[in-house]
Amino acid sequence: MPRAERERQIVDAAVAVFGERGYAATSMDTVAERVGVTKPVLYTHFGSKEGLLLAAIARARAELLEVVATAAAATTDPESMLRDGTLAFFTYLDRRAPAWQLFCSEARVTDAALEEIRTQQTDFIAALLAAQVPGTAPERLTGWAQVIVGACERLAVWRGQDDAVTAEQATEYLMEVAWTGLAGLGRRDR
Repeated sequence: MPRAERERQIVDAAVAVFGERGYAATSMDTVAERVGVTKPVLYTHFGSKEGLLLAAIARARAELLEVVATAAAATTDPESMLRDGTLAFFTYLDRRAPAWQLFCSEARVTDAALEEIRTQQTDFIAALLAAQVPGTAPERLTGWAQVIVGACERLAVWRGQDDAVTAEQATEYLMEVAWTGLAGLGRRDR
């Protein structure tokens, strides 16, 4: 089996086991058994249980950027770009809920990796805003993007605690607050 395919299978199994048992209660033996390989194979590919968790986060990071970028690219106006990109973010988290909750709960291990996701999303949103409000100072674009990323992250945490809040509702809450300000950006001094 090609290395990339084997690693995908291992990460899939690890995410499932981490989601069921939590990081601390997961053993490499359990992951190896789930995927049908020996424990030394896991160590050869990922080095440690922490390395396996970080690989799962790296994959989630790439997937998240892909779904948000695809949603934003399919729109024709800035408001739809923000709305559809935000909805794609929350929908992705719904699909990957156990893994995402795990990543957030393992701050000791995942803090730097989660910060990379925040930076990735901030850079992406700042670039989208730059295209919509040309001539805006980069630090202002980054500040606006930080606000959006922070708001989405807090809404995601809240949704993790309250299953009644849907992806659509969270998106609407963000739009009600964020779009009010963003809609006026083209008319203000930069």
